[in-house]
Amino acid sequence: MKTNIKRRNFLRNSLLVTGGLLLVPNFISCKDDDIDELPIPDNLADKNFEQGVASFDPTNSQVIIWTRYSTQNTSATLVWQLAKDKNFKDVVRQAEVTTDASRDFTVAVEIKDLDAGQKLYYRFVSVDDKATSPVGETLTFSESISEVKLAVASCANFAYGYFNVYEEIKKSDADVVIHLGDYIYEYGENTYGSFRTPEPKGEIISLDDYRIRYRQYRSDEQLKELHRTKPFICVWDDHEVANDTYKDGAENHQENEGSFTSRKQSALKAYSEYLPNMTNLVDNSIIYRNLKIGSLIDLIMLDTRIVGRDKQLEYSAYYDEKGAFDATAFQQAWLNPQRTLLGTTQLGWLESELAASNSTWQIIGQQVLMGKMLVPAELLTLLATVVAEASATGGASEATFNQFKKTITELVTIKTRVLQNDPTLTAEEKARVQTVLPYNLDAWDGYFMERERILASFKSKNVVVLAGDTHNAWYSDLKDNSGEKVAVEVATSSVSSPGLETYLGASATELEGALGLLIDDLQYSNFSQRGYMKLTVTAAGIQTDWNFVDTVTNKTYSNSIGKTVTL
Repeated sequence: MKTNIKRRNFLRNSLLVTGGLLLVPNFISCKDDDIDELPIPDNLADKNFEQGVASFDPTNSQVIIWTRYSTQNTSATLVWQLAKDKNFKDVVRQAEVTTDASRDFTVAVEIKDLDAGQKLYYRFVSVDDKATSPVGETLTFSESISEVKLAVASCANFAYGYFNVYEEIKKSDADVVIHLGDYIYEYGENTYGSFRTPEPKGEIISLDDYRIRYRQYRSDEQLKELHRTKPFICVWDDHEVANDTYKDGAENHQENEGSFTSRKQSALKAYSEYLPNMTNLVDNSIIYRNLKIGSLIDLIMLDTRIVGRDKQLEYSAYYDEKGAFDATAFQQAWLNPQRTLLGTTQLGWLESELAASNSTWQIIGQQVLMGKMLVPAELLTLLATVVAEASATGGASEATFNQFKKTITELVTIKTRVLQNDPTLTAEEKARVQTVLPYNLDAWDGYFMERERILASFKSKNVVVLAGDTHNAWYSDLKDNSGEKVAVEVATSSVSSPGLETYLGASATELEGALGLLIDDLQYSNFSQRGYMKLTVTAAGIQTDWNFVDTVTNKTYSNSIGKTVTL
């Protein structure tokens, strides 16, 4: 079969790729492409597309298609085709695009003005090398869509195991994959996981480092197949740059590693090359956006990491030299109304998008837990000790573990008596369950006042918040400071990164039960399994399934549904 591209359209489009590269940072935007005069040969070989193909940010009228070409030449010119059939007999759009080493030979094409409600196929071809990519599958949403199935994933650490979760999503009937970040991890060999060896072997800092790591991930067959068959909607979390990233730094960035600004710029450039989206055409530091899925969903994707986040608070900063915790100073910092996670511009944008939304559902895709995880202070302190000892020596001491389990039992007993209005409870006993601290200051728990402002904007809407980051599964009611429920949050487990079972072993299940009682807003948690969420969205409700695999260290695995709720 031969297909063609009209020469005048190629010349017109080539003005956008002067010098062999797209003038915008990410990709070319194509609206008007004809189909004749530039032949594609029949005898194409499957070669040179080692990272496969992918598609991103589908709407009812556009989609982004992506590939990377392996060549020893200084540049590569590829033909892209979009068709209604996998044999490309009904090609609806096509054109040429040129790439080079300045964007690591990646290509991303934003194709606009497409018909709604289509199943589409795409490929890339090098006419010069007679090479073709795999055939990718993507879609546009119907304007009158009545049901959509969203797979939600996060936290894929190559070093910790296979991407069985990605394989399971590929087998599912999900229409699109929402990835909430930690798509890659920055650590070097044997630093955070040793089951598989990352490339490069050292911690990634430079632009070349980040590109090599992305190439390794995108060469993984399980991830590559998922990208080929389902479109992704992505945001980053911290590990796309470095652990616990904030606006001006990161926990895992040291002075001897050079400028953090340079590192961040390198990380974001590589991200934009491998995970393009509709908002970073001009500024690759911007990923927050609203993708409308018919009148059913406003899918509002946020950046809670890089564009506006103030540095995280740390409990250690509020202990004096004698080990006493300065609760007054901590509370003053914690309740500071100037502290921000989103930044002023993004916060205002979010409030405007919510106010203007007339969709049935407002689904917010973001990284960190928004639910109020207020844990008894003594339990939180013990949990931190268990994690620290396990991280340092491979396991907590017997004394620490015994105290941890004893404390859980005592606190659960006291909270049960509180709920039963037991009149024999002492003030000291009540204080043990009522003296609480935020579970994770890296999450929304560390940015209390801004969270209250956002919760206020949820009122009168049908908001469901998505979260990742923790490697554990959660389901929480979102209540404002008056106790009014304004939304719900569903949080996915990880693709391969370890959960609390790494530190707690069998006691992870005990902690699940305890926190379900001790944290008032928490409805469900799973600290022991890797997996993803599937949301089946209709106007009547959202069915959320927490799907799990039983192993990430063997490609032979079984899957199960651990929890189903209808929102």
